[in-house]
Amino acid sequence: MPDVRGCHLPDELLYDVENHIWFKELDDGTVKIGMTTVATAMAGQLVAFTPKKVGRGVQAGKSCATVESGKWVGPAKSAAGGEIVAVNDDLVAKPALANEDPYGAGWLVILKPEDWATAKATLTPGAQVAAKYEAKMDADGFAGCACSP
Repeated sequence: MPDVRGCHLPDELLYDVENHIWFKELDDGTVKIGMTTVATAMAGQLVAFTPKKVGRGVQAGKSCATVESGKWVGPAKSAAGGEIVAVNDDLVAKPALANEDPYGAGWLVILKPEDWATAKATLTPGAQVAAKYEAKMDADGFAGCACSP
């Protein structure tokens, strides 16, 4: 698992480094989406998570949810377009799950992608993500995740 400045980035995931979002391909052809440890460290403790409703469409590059912390409010952007087929109700009830377990219990939504092959081609595999994240952290002036769980 790559570890960039204290931020864990699991190998088995695909990453949209620019938007700090991870994607996991599921066996049924859907894709689970979540925020990286970098995103949660930069945002701080999450206080609200508002996903799009199940059945709603998402355009590639657009928001699948709104995330709010004490420092920041903004969209969680999906590199893939498609239909929301599940939302993490546990995260709605307890937004801090994204800080505590961003790659497990803190996932955001599950998407049935429209053109996954095209979207997937824009993502970076976990085994190759370290250098891209180093450059992104330098560009954003982000020291790392050492101070967070």
